[in-house]
Amino acid sequence: MDYYAGLDVSLEETAICVVDGTGRIVKEARAASEPPALAAALNQLDLPLERIGL
Repeated sequence: MDYYAGLDVSLEETAICVVDGTGRIVKEARAASEPPALAAALNQLDLPLERIGL
């Protein structure tokens, strides 16, 4: 199954929403808007992401 992540970025916090190939929401998360925090949050999802969009 394909998974896609969308990032809603603001100055302090980023909302992360992961959907599957049919558009069904699979996971939602939040992380600080800093590259290390975003990378850690995406890795913790433990899903093979096809694409990540802003």
